[in-house]
Amino acid sequence: MNGSERMSSADRLLYHQIHPLKVLTDVSTAATACFLFWEHRTVAALLVGFLPSIVVSVLLVRWADLEPYRRSALGRYVGRFMTRQVELARFAGLIPLWGGAWVRSLGLIVVGAVWIVGCWLWGMRRVVA
Repeated sequence: MNGSERMSSADRLLYHQIHPLKVLTDVSTAATACFLFWEHRTVAALLVGFLPSIVVSVLLVRWADLEPYRRSALGRYVGRFMTRQVELARFAGLIPLWGGAWVRSLGLIVVGAVWIVGCWLWGMRRVVA
């Protein structure tokens, strides 16, 4: 049995978020969806914005060896500070990001992006303080 088979489902759901394939998928699809929302192509934007991320999540949670990510410095950070509330807040950052694209407001797009990054860095407030 390898280390990933010993991880709980909750741990697998947490640590798959920092797998490079998941991060690349989420960033690239969010940006592409932003462009599609700018063009008012709602269905395409929602499909691109969610479907690839869901597929990658399912594949990683099911088959990836996530133990190295759990043991990494980023994994220790995420394990300590990435609560369900922070995950929900991070997800909610798509509202100003994509809403800003819909109304063609670069300011709102920036707010959404900063919001999402801020949620990822939320735990740093305790590390720095």
